[in-house]
Amino acid sequence: MTNPIFAQATLGIAAATDSTLATALNFGPIVLIIIVFYFLLIRPQQTAQKSLKARLAGIRRGDKVVTAGGILAEVAKAPEGAEEIEVDLAPNMRVTVLRSTITTVLTGGKPDAPANDTKPTTKKPAK
Repeated sequence: MTNPIFAQATLGIAAATDSTLATALNFGPIVLIIIVFYFLLIRPQQTAQKSLKARLAGIRRGDKVVTAGGILAEVAKAPEGAEEIEVDLAPNMRVTVLRSTITTVLTGGKPDAPANDTKPTTKKPAK
């Protein structure tokens, strides 16, 4: 015969192991959701913020920028490391804005001349 105390002690260890496993399985989906949120939401946002910070540090004269208020302007003066930059909203209208209020940097303020889509002409030989 088995000692009842031994049987109860063995059952208690098994129950404790099962409850630990059940607890771990209950937290598994929560941990999985946190990992998915990190890779789908948090990490891309961090890389976008780093990219914007690098573009803001590299602003130079002639770049077009969009401010947080939705104003499109061309950079007139952007001292290195300064928090304030001067932008032209229109001819003879220069405004000072904070670098941190710029949401988008459109590099190359003056676009290149559009390429001609016409086919190159070939000269016909003279007769």
